[in-house]
Amino acid sequence: MNILFDLDGTLTDSGVGIINCAIFALKHFDLPIPSREALRVFVGPPLRDTFPKFGVPLDRVDEAIALYRKRYTTVGKFENFPYPGIRELLETLKGHGHGLYVATSKPEHMAVEILEHFGLANYFDIICGATPDDSRSKKEDVIAYLLRSLPEGQEVRMIGDTIFDINGAAAHKLPAIGVAWGYGDCKEMMNAGAIDIANSPEELLNMIEKEAS
Repeated sequence: MNILFDLDGTLTDSGVGIINCAIFALKHFDLPIPSREALRVFVGPPLRDTFPKFGVPLDRVDEAIALYRKRYTTVGKFENFPYPGIRELLETLKGHGHGLYVATSKPEHMAVEILEHFGLANYFDIICGATPDDSRSKKEDVIAYLLRSLPEGQEVRMIGDTIFDINGAAAHKLPAIGVAWGYGDCKEMMNAGAIDIANSPEELLNMIEKEAS
């Protein structure tokens, strides 16, 4: 089976760095700073979709993204850590012959750098993310790119923590499993069509192995 993993909120808990960078950008515009809980929605979807929801004018979204990335590329990307049990999950799945891939809306070069920093990059056959020109930024676009690179005739599953992962998979008629330890809403993911919700990496492993058997 080929398994596509989201990154933020699924493999690593990147919320602290992402939220800190969002605050840094919002302060530049003298905008109200919501609670950190409210800012959790920055984890997962493209920044271009999220900044306008917090008052950034559409014609200044590129400026907000540049400010965010200025801090993220130097500090924020390492305000982050792999979730407990993820390394063991990936090692077991790889050892059992599954193809592992990353499908993230984060810029691809950042995703590679983060996974290399934590010693997780080698588990993945392809790490796919957003392109610099945003021609590939939404989850369904990333998944489409990966699907063109996968062997034909094999089962594919998407694993993620938000409705964006579930909807991205649904756009390509792929089954998706939601994870409860990230930043999304489990009920929302189930309503969007997730086939199941895993409460821990160990439970996720059991779900995948059961389907693959």
